Amino acid sequence: MELIAWAHELAKSLLAEPLPRRWAHSCGVQERARSLAPVLGDDATLLEAAAVLHDIGYSPRLVDTGFHPLDGARFLRNVEHADERIVSLVAHHSCALLEAEERGLRQALEEEFSLEQPQLVDALLYCDMNTTPDGEPTNPTDRVAEIVGRYGPDSVVGRFIRRAESEIQAASARVNGRLAAAGLRHPM
Repeated sequence: MELIAWAHELAKSLLAEPLPRRWAHSCGVQERARSLAPVLGDDATLLEAAAVLHDIGYSPRLVDTGFHPLDGARFLRNVEHADERIVSLVAHHSCALLEAEERGLRQALEEEFSLEQPQLVDALLYCDMNTTPDGEPTNPTDRVAEIVGRYGPDSVVGRFIRRAESEIQAASARVNGRLAAAGLRHPM
């Protein structure tokens, strides 16, 4: 629980005041992560910490490249000296390699940060894509449509999220399958 408290307070200090909607989203993603604890075992705390931290790279204090997964992960690694697994999850959250490619940053992301275990990558993607910008539950189809609508279909984010949509749906299906295999229902 110490790890979760640290992560929550750090994310709050970076997002709550300058970006209250982003903070609400991060809290919602954390809530989704908590709901997956029964299928994550020993990694539940790790995922919950990464979930609340996943968007800290949007903080005006941290923006460097303008690519929030990379900026957030670098801060966690270089300043906070955070757990390497949390740093990797933040760096690679929600198909970040595809967006990095759109931005010409794929090589930097791949060279600096290793991928975490696939089931945790899926779980964080699931949590992010099942949470609205206001922190409320949603589904991946509506979330992708909302992102495209907000950024525009021809923007870097719009292009990337449409390329990532099949993997977003597949990851969500894998997580829902793990929940079903454990006799649990989709928490949304």
